[in-house]
Order: sequence, then structure tokens, then C-alpha cells
Amino acid sequence: MRSLLDLVFPMRCAGCSRGAWPFCVRCRSKLGAVSPPMCVRCGRPWEEDVEGCRDCPPEEIAWARAPFLYEGPVKSALYRLKFSGWKAVAEALGAAMVEAHDHEADVVTWVPLGRKRRASRGYDQARALARVVGRRLELPVQPLLRRVAETGPQARRGAAERRLAMRGVFVASGAALARPPPRTVLLVDDVLTTGATAAESAAALHAAGVENVALLTAARAIRWDVPDRCYARRDSRPGLWLPGDVPR
Repeated sequence: MRSLLDLVFPMRCAGCSRGAWPFCVRCRSKLGAVSPPMCVRCGRPWEEDVEGCRDCPPEEIAWARAPFLYEGPVKSALYRLKFSGWKAVAEALGAAMVEAHDHEADVVTWVPLGRKRRASRGYDQARALARVVGRRLELPVQPLLRRVAETGPQARRGAAERRLAMRGVFVASGAALARPPPRTVLLVDDVLTTGATAAESAAALHAAGVENVALLTAARAIRWDVPDRCYARRDSRPGLWLPGDVPR
């Protein structure tokens, strides 16, 4: 049935919704890539490798990685995943996330949505991404977190305000944590901004006995000092990258 629907209603570009799937040539030319050298801990691109940087998430996160910069077509694609029901976007972005993943982990989990948002959207976009990541990495995907409080929009809040707003929002749950907990959990979310939400999720897992929590997101927000190599054309930022491509 899916093959038949693809013939009648072929999937369109996740960036502009007009060209070829997953990103058309025009949108590919505007994708920003996260590529080395980078911060060893958080994966933020720099001109040379560094052990830690000003953009690292809070210490509860052992390391973080993301394949894309949160801008242009990727930002549009994530919007369609979250608010327009384009679940197929999770497959494309999840594949890129696996390309960016470079550490060992025992299990994959995700930052859960609150009940109201999940009901309004019909599904949890972080869970959709986690399922793709887990399948491609051949790791179990388990619901290890539960959101016990709803939070308002975080976009206008600074890092300290976000962390305060997220305090106590998550608790660890799931049968896997009733046994000896996994040593390293790969935590999946859609975007890394300040890391406040991921850090509170990680804190709940640490409290349940998890030793290391790593963060893997589809994109990360960086507002300054992005190296030119992250873009295909210096005169057209952002730039080009898909799994298997090499940014020029």
C-alpha cells in the first residue's frame, strides 16, 4: 500500500515540499553540516579540535552529536516532522544522525513530550527519531523517561531560565531500569539549543543508576562563529550535506 501511495503521491522535499525527496537540489545547497574538527565533548564545529567549549551542554551530558545546523531546510523539515505529521522526515534525519554517532551505547531512549503536546501532534517526534536510530545502530529502544509536568515554550528563555523551568520535569521509568541499569544511554531529541531539557532528562537517568548519558539530535543551534567549511558555498550560507556526502 505504501509503494502504491508513493507512486500516486510521491514524497516531496522535506525542506521546501516541492522538489525531490528527501532534499531537492536547491535545498541541498542550503543545508549546513556539522563536520570535524570539532569539540570532542559536544561536537560543535571549530577550526581545530578542542576538549570542551563554551557551547557544551551541562555536565549531565557526557557527549553530544548532531549532523546538521538548525537552520534553513533542516529547520523546515523538523517543523514538518513536529507539526505537519511528516513522519517520513524521521527516517531521513535519523539516517543522518547515525552517520554523526561515533560512541558506544547500550540502549536508545528519547526525551518524551508532555501528554498534551503528544495528543495534539498525534505522535512524539523524538520517539520517531529514536526508533530509526535504534534500528540502524541495532540497539534496543526503550522508554526510560516519563514527563511528569507540562512546560511552556522555551524559545524566548535563556539557558538559566530554561534549566529552572525544566527542574523536576522528568523521572526515570521503564522495566529496564528495574534491573541493573544500562551503563550508557543514548538520549535522542530533535534539536540541541542550550541543552537544558536534555540535562534534566539525563539527571533523572543518573538518579536511577545510569552511568553515562549521551545526546544525539538531528540538529543543533549555533548563532555565531560557524566555520566556512560547514557550508557548500561560502556565498550561500547555509550549505550542503547528506549522509555519504563530503562537504566542500
